[in-house]
Amino acid sequence: MLNKILPNAEAAGNPIRDAWDRLSDKPGGKKMFNLILSQMVPYTGSMGAQVVELGMGHAKVQLKDRRAVRNHLRSVHAIALANLIELAGNIGVVYSLPDDARFIVKGIHVEYHKKARGLLTATSNPPIIAENHKQELEVRVEIHDERGELVCSGTLDTLVGPKKKA
Repeated sequence: MLNKILPNAEAAGNPIRDAWDRLSDKPGGKKMFNLILSQMVPYTGSMGAQVVELGMGHAKVQLKDRRAVRNHLRSVHAIALANLIELAGNIGVVYSLPDDARFIVKGIHVEYHKKARGLLTATSNPPIIAENHKQELEVRVEIHDERGELVCSGTLDTLVGPKKKA
């Protein structure tokens, strides 16, 4: 079933964009999309973050503060925050890619501003990539808490290029 909804990422088209566009406005569709995403990327899926908005050049992902993502100081673990940055940046990039392009992160820079607690919202506004030629992008992501305070920020150094020919 998963392959019917979301085929191989190297396949023709943009399966992430297709799945989001097909599911997100349906009852339970965002939940289904996030379930599919967690199956595709099990490590990131184990964190329990949820994509709540996705469009060309924009992504918003939320993470609920719970014991599974906490550290010994009863705040969200630094690596969970870095993972949230990667998810919010990557999902925005992949949605905005042309159908014949792919990407990979070559570096990540993270800054921790304060202890992260409560519902966290990560936003990214990656550039809309018009062509699949080799290029480097910097994708900025910010994480805010429920009060709107910046708790963490980061930049993904991302390589974009053409998909492999079959």
